[in-house]
Order: sequence, then C-alpha cells, then structure tokens
Amino acid sequence: MSSSAEPFLTVNDLDLMPDDGNRYELIEGELYVSKTPGLTHQGVSGEVLYSIRSFLSRNPLGRVFATPGVIFNNVNAVIPDIVYMSFETLDAMVRADRIHGAPDLAIEVLSPGSDNARRDRAAKRYAYAKFGVKEYWIVDPVARTIEIYVHDGNSLALSATLGE
Repeated sequence: MSSSAEPFLTVNDLDLMPDDGNRYELIEGELYVSKTPGLTHQGVSGEVLYSIRSFLSRNPLGRVFATPGVIFNNVNAVIPDIVYMSFETLDAMVRADRIHGAPDLAIEVLSPGSDNARRDRAAKRYAYAKFGVKEYWIVDPVARTIEIYVHDGNSLALSATLGE
C-alpha cells in the first residue's frame, strides 16, 4: 500500500514565488497564500503601528516593523502584519534583512474570510507558540477587539481581550 503526501516546501521555494502582490508564507512546509490586504486592514495595521512607534519614541526599548519576513526554520516562514523586537532580540536575530527566530511580539490584523481567520487563529498561533514568540496579538477590525496571547511555556494562552 502506498500513501502519497504533498511535498513539503522550504524557505528556498519561497524565493521562487512570483512577485505578484500576494503574501506567501510557510507553516510546517505548507504554503499559505493571501492577497494584499484591503484598506480597512491597512488602516487598522497603520494605527497599531503608529501607536507602538509613538510609545517607542518616548521609551526606546526596541523597534517595531510592518510586514517583515520572519524565518523560524527551513519549513516555517511567515509575514506578520507587525512585529516588535527589543534591541537585544533584534541584534541576535536579524540577518540578511530578515528576522531569523522569534520576535518578542507578533501582531496579526484579521482580514475578512474564514480561511484568513483560521490561518491567524490556528496555524500562525501554533507556529508562533512552537518557536517561542513571547506575545501574540490578534486584532479584529470587525469586532473592534485585540486578543492578547502570552507564551506560557507550551502554548500561547489567551491572557486578555481588549475592546473599545
């Protein structure tokens, strides 16, 4: 009896993807493709980024980046909407214009559609937990909430849900 499995893709395969405006990410070797975010997503992401940058300008603890490439290993590479890294983390993990390892904070702004929500709430949360992201925020523009997950040693556990 033979079983066939889909081949795993690697970070090297991501370099072969077309430059077509889509985001290509790998989680456990599985390819996730998402379209360029819409205006609502970009507006919310921009506001969150601005708020964190404003805080960091008064409290220089690290840096915040929009849509950086984060490479965990050869079969796990994602593009969070926003990441924060302390200066210590930043110095240890930035190589060749990419983050190699877990940022201190990863933030995803939900895009419309159940596939997008499932990717951010399940697949990405699993990957972020597995590779040691300390804190993960899911920003839901429709519900107008921020879910804050904190690494508890094994997983990212819901710590708080903030609303207006």
